[in-house]
Amino acid sequence: MKKTSIVLLSFLLLGIFSCRQADSLEKDFLNPPDSAKPWIFWYWINGAVTKEGIRADLEAMKEIGLEGAYLMPIRDSARVQYMSNTVLQLSDAWWEMLRYSMEEADRLGLKMGMHISDGFALAGGPWIRPEMSMQKVVYSETLVKGGQIEQVKLDKPKTKIDYYRDIAVFALPAPSMESSESVQPKVSSSEKQTLSFLLDGSGRFKAKEDCWIQYTFDQPFTARSLSIVTGGNNFQAHRLRVAVSKDGKNFREIKQLIPARRGWQDTDADATYSLPETTARYYRFYWSPEGTEPAAEDIDPAKWKPELSITQIRLNSRPLIENFEGKSGVVWRLSQRTTEYNLSMANSVQPGDIINISDKMDESGNLNNLNLPQGDWLILRMGHTSTGHENETGGGARGLECDKFNPEAVRIQFDNWFGAVYKHVDKKLLKRVLTNMHSDSWECGSQNWTPKFLEEFRQRRSYDLLPFLPLYAGIPIGSAEISEGVLLDIRQTVAELINEVFFATLSQLAKEKGCVFSSECVSPTMLSDGMLHYQQVDLPMGEYWLDSPTHDKPNDMADAISGAHIYGKNIVQAEGFTQLRGEWKEHPRMVKTLGDFNFAQGMNKLFFHVYCHHPFVGKYPGMTLDGIGLFMQRGQTWWPYASEWVNYINRCQAMLQQGVPVNDIAVFTGEELPRRAILPDRLVASLPGLFGEEAVAMERERRANRGVPMHSTSVNVTASANMYTADQWIDPLRGYKYDSFNKDVFLRLARAENGRMILPGGASYRVLVFPEPHQMAPDAGYMSLEVARKIKELQDAGVIVLLPAKRPTGIPDYYQKEQSNQGLEQLTAAIWEQAQKQACLLPYKEENLNRYGLEADVLFKDSQGRALYDLAWNHRKVDEKDSWFISNQLDTKRTVEVSLRGDGRIPEWFDPQSAEIKEINHWRIEQGRTIVRLELSPAQSGFIVLRNKTKQESKSQSVEWKVQNLNFSSWQIRFNALDKSIESPDLFDWSRAEDTDLKYYAGTAEYHSTFTLDKKPGAEKVYLKFDTLNVMAEVYLNGKSCGILWTQPFRLDVAEQIKSGKNELRITVANNWYNRVQAFNHGLIQEDDFWTNARIWRLKRSPSREGFNLQNFPVEYLQESGLQGDIKLIWAINQP
Repeated sequence: MKKTSIVLLSFLLLGIFSCRQADSLEKDFLNPPDSAKPWIFWYWINGAVTKEGIRADLEAMKEIGLEGAYLMPIRDSARVQYMSNTVLQLSDAWWEMLRYSMEEADRLGLKMGMHISDGFALAGGPWIRPEMSMQKVVYSETLVKGGQIEQVKLDKPKTKIDYYRDIAVFALPAPSMESSESVQPKVSSSEKQTLSFLLDGSGRFKAKEDCWIQYTFDQPFTARSLSIVTGGNNFQAHRLRVAVSKDGKNFREIKQLIPARRGWQDTDADATYSLPETTARYYRFYWSPEGTEPAAEDIDPAKWKPELSITQIRLNSRPLIENFEGKSGVVWRLSQRTTEYNLSMANSVQPGDIINISDKMDESGNLNNLNLPQGDWLILRMGHTSTGHENETGGGARGLECDKFNPEAVRIQFDNWFGAVYKHVDKKLLKRVLTNMHSDSWECGSQNWTPKFLEEFRQRRSYDLLPFLPLYAGIPIGSAEISEGVLLDIRQTVAELINEVFFATLSQLAKEKGCVFSSECVSPTMLSDGMLHYQQVDLPMGEYWLDSPTHDKPNDMADAISGAHIYGKNIVQAEGFTQLRGEWKEHPRMVKTLGDFNFAQGMNKLFFHVYCHHPFVGKYPGMTLDGIGLFMQRGQTWWPYASEWVNYINRCQAMLQQGVPVNDIAVFTGEELPRRAILPDRLVASLPGLFGEEAVAMERERRANRGVPMHSTSVNVTASANMYTADQWIDPLRGYKYDSFNKDVFLRLARAENGRMILPGGASYRVLVFPEPHQMAPDAGYMSLEVARKIKELQDAGVIVLLPAKRPTGIPDYYQKEQSNQGLEQLTAAIWEQAQKQACLLPYKEENLNRYGLEADVLFKDSQGRALYDLAWNHRKVDEKDSWFISNQLDTKRTVEVSLRGDGRIPEWFDPQSAEIKEINHWRIEQGRTIVRLELSPAQSGFIVLRNKTKQESKSQSVEWKVQNLNFSSWQIRFNALDKSIESPDLFDWSRAEDTDLKYYAGTAEYHSTFTLDKKPGAEKVYLKFDTLNVMAEVYLNGKSCGILWTQPFRLDVAEQIKSGKNELRITVANNWYNRVQAFNHGLIQEDDFWTNARIWRLKRSPSREGFNLQNFPVEYLQESGLQGDIKLIWAINQP
């Protein structure tokens, strides 16, 4: 009897435990914790700050349910002054405003974060002295004759802000130093122009169509390198095709310039290309827009309409390392390694020929009593100066950027900005309110030096950099291979210092204040491993843009998401919906699929961009960041309804913050620097089978970029039509998800378990991909010995490792190169032999990974059984439960069959829009997969959850809907902002009204009407369904609120409010500012209360129109507004 009781009790306890587990899964969905709430960027613009505005702003944030805000002052009133009593950063008045904002946030229960400097980019201020600022190596060159030299004056290298310190002085055998600038050839072109200014950079040549430029020398000229100067960031100047001729008629190509990968901030250095040693009288530089690569974040300037714009083309007789500017870390650039073909060993200076003569130079830069062997010598004076970069978006606290490799400089920056808050505001208050410290947009370029760089290099790389310092000047040492290895070691040291000094120091300082530290990406401006710093950061953050393909940041998102996953950071933040040219027409429904796409990518903590503090209470629509951003602020007409959108986000984020992501594939980012997470298009050549034939063909066509087509966005920004955009790659691997992983994680954290690579934060991968060469890893044939050893370890433990077809033969860095190459040869022979036996050599041509026991995670089909790849999805595992986020990315209703990898549990639908949980009506289990049928509304999203065990294998229960048309009395419509009421028999689009007050109306209107029901429907849920709504509404039935409408399917449950007999319906509807803004913009109306600093992009007038007026303004340029169509009652008559 006792035994029976114990068994029964055990079953009861098990049941209670299961229920608790089920409740815990539902709890956060139904009642999201504060951690699931979004935040917002709160900018104080140009010192226009008032306490009234602060109070109103923070109350508005609380009203819609935000958790907090990042307070970031932007610029000051020097450029533009919006009010007479502006508040300058760091002034007493500013500190008072800051204190007041913290008090108000505390009163309202809001959290606050602040940036690490004034502005949003990046970490500088007036307290940073030149010696504490970001540093770069500079040099000057002087030619001397060997023998006894009594004294020679060395030029001081070019400096920034009059700051310079010497590092070393070298004498080395002088190469031929002639150049086109010194020899002065005749310059001609296909355009029949005189272009002699291209010799010294004193003018600018531009072309939009095929052309050539020719240098004609009086005597044959031997060229070994080429320098390109654009005076800007012109991409096309780096696509020249170089040809030579002896007679000026018959030309042969010697080199096609390949632009280095580069970001948007690429103006800190010129560009150098190695040439195969060539002697000729005629050098011709051909250019054509055809063949231009479509743009991406790492080839940013290619996005604009192709136009050649160049100030100087300098042919050099001296050999120089290709892209030494990027390879030494002074700018973020990546290119192929210089090879023996372009730079022979004979043209390299041998280490033994370089003489360190630093002790021969006095403080005035004079060389004294120098004795050199006979011959021509090049004296290289090398030092460092400030990069000159400042926190450009700052105002009263703008100044030089701190040295990112110097912990003292980082602390000075912290103490004078973020840390200074604790000197001016009560610490107990700050402990409650100021919870986050943030590093935002890296807009201060790169650096490649610090006073202790030589010491840091020696400790990290195990050899002395000093003898190789001339590499910073592009001078090849030893050979192309040796030079490239040392330069990679320099970049690796830079990448480590940015992580271990700048980010680690800030992380520690934040912890000392009880704050968490968040950061956006460092690429593509600071030379780095784009994911490495997320090791130090508590809250990785990326950013994505709305309708702004030229500025969108899919690689930033990939860096943050993969960086978070591999370093075990559960929260992935994102600056969301940033827009290049806001138009006051944006609204939650318009941006929903974009937000959902990024949820599916891995974001789970949204930061709206942007709420600009509006100092003028009572004036609308309000302040903006010069028109940039979503205009997510209280001046929006739809702001009172935004809470329902935020509730949706809360529920999504509550689900997406639980458990761990399920991504089966991990892609290695390589050993080249800079490096970033790998975007899908870079993997097509490696995994063509997973992408599928159609995607492979489309990518081939996109990259061909035939005709270099252009595309204009809705706000008339014209750019490359074939540039990389995230929406082209919704489900690229057709049912599989992948992360990128870097060398640091692979060597330091990865281990094998049960045939998977396991990382400490819970990430787990069955398949590792070491891809074929691609844009961000262009060189095949290189692999470090330690990476090869780790591959062998995981391969032997049963992890599937897909490898490039070509086996590497050399290590990429310099230290102990010959010895390591020998070890690599033996090790990779064994690795590649095993990979061949396992069919693990790329390209992978099968359509799935079933051969490795890895089925697709999720597959989609339409109602006709055709495969679908345009639904975004995300899979997370929560203990023994699985949750898939599914997003319909189309604005159409769809019936979708979803096949999930997993069985034995009942599939449920967690609807974040309605906050409902229910069992899915149509499902079956087949061969270890759960297959469900979903009816998705336009842009609908939700979660399929497998949690409750079952032995049932299928269910099919259709729901029959009853639809009842409603006969409404005439509509009484009151336009609140006009204090005007009308009566209408039908619902109509305000923008098509004859009454111009209504046509250009912006604000809320109240609709009143009645309908009669003979009998109240007996269903549990009865829905009021609207055909069309623009843009948001709250519905009241019989005096009770039924909820807010903001997106499809535009229906609300009214079962509790509806009754038999007469029903009174009241609907408050808000449209956008757009129609009224257009009227203001075109001078059609005037209003004292209208105020915004946003630039409004004027409509292009038709040639047939002399001008717009209130009556003839084209309706097609206006935005639909209000309620339209029918309103029906629907309910299920056989609800399961």
